[in-house]
Amino acid sequence: MRRAFALGDQMSRLYRRRSSVRLALGLSMLVAAGAGVIPAPALAELTAYTRSVAEAAGRSDLISGWYRERGYRTLWTGPGDAARREAFLSAITQAAAHGLPVQRYDAAALAARFRAAATEGDRGRLEVAMTQALLDWAHDLHSGVLDPAKVDPGIKREVPKLDPRAVLAAFETDPVRFLNGLAPRNPEYARLMRAKLDLERRIARGGWGAEVPLRPMKAGASGPDLIALRDRLAAMGYLGRTATNTFDDTVRAALRVFQHDHGLTPSGVADEATIRALNVAPSARLGAILVAMERERWLNIDRGERHIWVNLPEFTARIVEGGNVTFETRSVIGKDSADQRSPEFSDQMEYMVINPSWNVPRSITTKEYLPLLQRNPNAAGHLKLIDSRGRVVNRGAVNFNAYNARNFPFSMRQPPSDGNALGLVKFMFPNPWNIYLHDTPSKSLFDREVRAFSHGCIRLGQPFDFAHALLSAQTDDPQALFQSQLGTGKESVIRLEVPVPVHLVYFTAWAGPMGRMNYRADIYGRDAAIFDALSRAGVVPGAVQG
Repeated sequence: MRRAFALGDQMSRLYRRRSSVRLALGLSMLVAAGAGVIPAPALAELTAYTRSVAEAAGRSDLISGWYRERGYRTLWTGPGDAARREAFLSAITQAAAHGLPVQRYDAAALAARFRAAATEGDRGRLEVAMTQALLDWAHDLHSGVLDPAKVDPGIKREVPKLDPRAVLAAFETDPVRFLNGLAPRNPEYARLMRAKLDLERRIARGGWGAEVPLRPMKAGASGPDLIALRDRLAAMGYLGRTATNTFDDTVRAALRVFQHDHGLTPSGVADEATIRALNVAPSARLGAILVAMERERWLNIDRGERHIWVNLPEFTARIVEGGNVTFETRSVIGKDSADQRSPEFSDQMEYMVINPSWNVPRSITTKEYLPLLQRNPNAAGHLKLIDSRGRVVNRGAVNFNAYNARNFPFSMRQPPSDGNALGLVKFMFPNPWNIYLHDTPSKSLFDREVRAFSHGCIRLGQPFDFAHALLSAQTDDPQALFQSQLGTGKESVIRLEVPVPVHLVYFTAWAGPMGRMNYRADIYGRDAAIFDALSRAGVVPGAVQG
């Protein structure tokens, strides 16, 4: 840092060598073109600098045009640019702390170029390099390093993007304020940064120690396996200093907290699933944190004072108001198959449908039901066959074997009923993928730890209570309003007077309000793909700025 901040003196020496008076005069004359005769020596100096900037910026129309429009006025290398220069170089020394690719901005290399700059060509090239580094830094810290759609097709998220010209203007006006406002403001991002630093320190000290042998243990156990379990829990912060050599209540209580934090049934028994979770390497957990930080940058938006948060790997849906969870329920998400994984995106919930009909998606109709109908026209009798004009078709009049998945001309619909696949209520935020939240008659699935069974939509464990919580914002008696529609048995709609943002997200690592980390399995393999892409982009776990 001291070396970076000494660059003001270095640039001053460069200006003395190259005659700062003539350069400043030349720059001002270029900005005010035609305002007098430019002395030949200053013109020569100026031409070398501007030629260098133009050549260096040639690969970027944006940077080239921006310098040309401002008469090649400096942003970094002029006699009055020291504060901006130092603010930026100071900021990018934190690239590793943010889990960003250090070499993309490389504060040390830029600082070295300032110290080595000796000619106007050096200065022009350095101007452009610094500007490009600023644009890269602003984009990556604010919006993420990766384009999520290129990593996994199931990530449909619209990433917030900064306008590059607005970036340059805001930075020039108030560099410190601009730089401080780039990172996600959500408190979770800061918690992840702290967790990353803590875990890196733990890894540097040897990690969490020896793995626990994969042999189940329960209360009263003792011996080397128990000692390994005790020491692992202590190293991970779940158990205080203790010399116990038996599986006592203290160890059991610590194990329950660990199980809760990792989405396991908090039984207090060291079963095989729990031991496997305990033995996940700290380096793997660090990778999950890096991915979570990238995901937070993709979500660097106003999430809404009141919003719905559905974390797919956690199998949970929440209503959040003012940063506090006011309602929570278990969820079932899409199966881990190519065409049934639940996508990630944000939208606005607009209404709920009471006693809904289920309009069977075309993919399910042709892939699942058409083969059944070809074997038995009376199969799936709970579904009605509908023609293109919305009329119910007599199955006996249809030769199902004459059709295939491409030319099948009918749709299928299940009328409202207690056995309807959507249950008795669905929650709508219209989107191109036909994804919504809904009730289900298959209640037993909510007792499972891993709940990936749907065709992509999100099933809720407590849909009526979820509806009441949503409606509480627009009526003093949400239960009565809901029941008045439910009791008719007919399909009806209740609109939300104020649409509620809904975020379908995928976090396998997050820190609770007290800072303790939670982890979940990467059920769709998306985090693994993101981590690989971050690595290819130059993100190095545990990297430090040289």
